[in-house]
Amino acid sequence: MSMRPYIVGNWKMNGTRSLLSEARSIDRASARYPGVSVALAPPATLIAALREAVSVIGVGGQDCHAEAKGAFTGDIAAAQLKDAGADFVIVGHSERRAAHGESDAMVKAKAEAALECGLMVILCVGETLADRDGGQAEGIVARQVDGSLPQGEAAAAGVPERLSIAYEPVWAIGTGRVAAVEDVVAMHAVLRDRLVAAYGDAGNDVAILYGGSVNASNAAALLGAEGVGGALVGGASLTAEAFLPIVAAAGGEPVD
Repeated sequence: MSMRPYIVGNWKMNGTRSLLSEARSIDRASARYPGVSVALAPPATLIAALREAVSVIGVGGQDCHAEAKGAFTGDIAAAQLKDAGADFVIVGHSERRAAHGESDAMVKAKAEAALECGLMVILCVGETLADRDGGQAEGIVARQVDGSLPQGEAAAAGVPERLSIAYEPVWAIGTGRVAAVEDVVAMHAVLRDRLVAAYGDAGNDVAILYGGSVNASNAAALLGAEGVGGALVGGASLTAEAFLPIVAAAGGEPVD
């Protein structure tokens, strides 16, 4: 398996049009790292504007509904994201699972809907601190991924090439705490086993990202760890100054 590192910034509920200048800076600098796939997921209000502002990096949504349309006030369909200019969507983020009560089955349905309309998908899984302290982290995350992976017609349509898994330990998101590299390696190995169990050899083609307080100081160690195919970055993706060192850590020497 050989694939470019995938570095994705999740802006969460941050940013107005004034932040597009940071995206342009990220886009220009990313062109110097052709060995890295870089993307940003802004709030839905900025997807169309961001798509027009950049030319090198990917643009995505932070969530989508499982249904294609209907009476779902405040929600957004995968096809609407695509129409706005998105090429991927994040589903199953722990903040959605916890604050909105999203089950594995709901996350799976969203992933399948996104794939069916042509979007790529970043599917998030991760354990709580109680799970880890109780020695249940690997079992919890394995069950999450088993219950959330797209199947059926979606899985038959080249899913491994359009799917990434983001391992985000809940206790490390936005807290400044980072999982130990050896724990990240162990969890990514568990995830790879589950992907191969679900998709056969094609499961080796699914990128597995790490997320959880990734920043310039820890990116090199995390991205250099066995089985880590990239990073899903939160707060550090809001400025070019903070985000680009993470891209550089993934991409080696820049191209002039």
